[in-house]
Amino acid sequence: MHQELEWIDAIAPDMIKVLKQRYFVLRQVGWMMPVGRRTLATTLNLSERVMRTETDFLRKQELIVVGTSGMMLTDQGISVLHGLEKVVDNLVGVRQDEQELSRILGIENCLIVSGDSDEQPKVLDAMGKSVAAKLALLLPEGKNLIAVMGGTTMAQVADQLTTRLSIKRDLTFLPARGGVGESVDIQANSISGKMALQTGGNHRALYVPEQLSERTYEPLLEEPSIQEVLSLIKESNAVIHSIGEAMHMAKRRDMSSGIINMLKDDKAVGEAFGYFFDAQGKVVYKIPRIGLQIEDLTHIKCIVAVAGGHSKAEAIVAYMKQLAPKQTWLITDEGAANSILKK
Repeated sequence: MHQELEWIDAIAPDMIKVLKQRYFVLRQVGWMMPVGRRTLATTLNLSERVMRTETDFLRKQELIVVGTSGMMLTDQGISVLHGLEKVVDNLVGVRQDEQELSRILGIENCLIVSGDSDEQPKVLDAMGKSVAAKLALLLPEGKNLIAVMGGTTMAQVADQLTTRLSIKRDLTFLPARGGVGESVDIQANSISGKMALQTGGNHRALYVPEQLSERTYEPLLEEPSIQEVLSLIKESNAVIHSIGEAMHMAKRRDMSSGIINMLKDDKAVGEAFGYFFDAQGKVVYKIPRIGLQIEDLTHIKCIVAVAGGHSKAEAIVAYMKQLAPKQTWLITDEGAANSILKK
C-alpha cells in the first residue's frame, strides 16, 4: 500500500495534498462539532477562503451538514473519516516515524496519533481509543491484573475503554500507587474504578495518602487490607501510565516551595510513578509512595505509556531512554513525536 501511495504522489502530488487537507478538515469538524467556519480555519491555520471552498465541497458530498450552531459530520462523513484513517496515516509517513521514534527512544514500539493534544484536546480521545485497541491485542485471555496510574491523561483514557476488552478476559483494575491527595476524579483509585466500570471488570482500591514520611507509611504496610491489594499490584501483568512535566506535576500535587525550588535547581523535566527526573533521566526526587515502583516494571510484559503534546517531548525522551523498560509501548501524538524527531 505504501509503495502505491508513493507512486501516486510522484505523478499527482496535488491530489495527495487535496486528500490530506480535506481529511484534516473532516476530522477537525468531527472533533469540534458543532463548529463554525472561522473557528475551524483558525484551528487548522487555513484562510477563510480556503476553508469555505473545502467545507462547501464536503457539504455537497453530504459528508457535513451546516446548521445554526455550526458544522457537523453526517453518518456518511463519520464512515468516510474512519475509512480514510489508515490511508492518511500512510500518506503522512506515520508508520516510518513510529519506527524511527522507537529507535531513538530505545523501546520496542511506538504508536503515533494524528494531531497535537496541547492544541487539540480531542486528540486525547484518539489516544485513549488507541490504548483500548492496543490492550485488546496485548492482554492474554483469562485473568488479567492491570495496574493503573492517575492523572488527567489517564482519566481521558478511561473514557475510551469499552466492554469489548472483557471478551474472554477476567479483568481486575488496581491503582498502581497510593494517591489520596489529588483531585478525586484523577486519583488512581478513581481511574482504575472507572476503567472497571467501562469494561465490566473488577476493581480494588488502595486508600493511602500520597505524600507520607517513611515512619508514617511503614505501619500501613502491616494492615491486612493494604497488604492484600499491594500483593495483587505486585502480581500485575499489565500497567497503564502517563508521563508528566515536572513543574506541572509538582504544583498539581501542591508540593512545598522548598521541593519545587529543589526540582528547579536540579533541572527536573518530567515525572512518572512519583519519580522526578532531569533531561538525562537521572532521578532527582522521589515521592515515598506505597505501590508499584519503576524497578518493578522489568518483569511486566504489557506496559502502555500514554503521553502527548509538544510540551511533553523532553519528559518523554528522558523517561523512555533511561527509565522505561524496553517492552514499553508508547502511545503519543504528532505534537510530541515531531518535536522529538526534529531534535
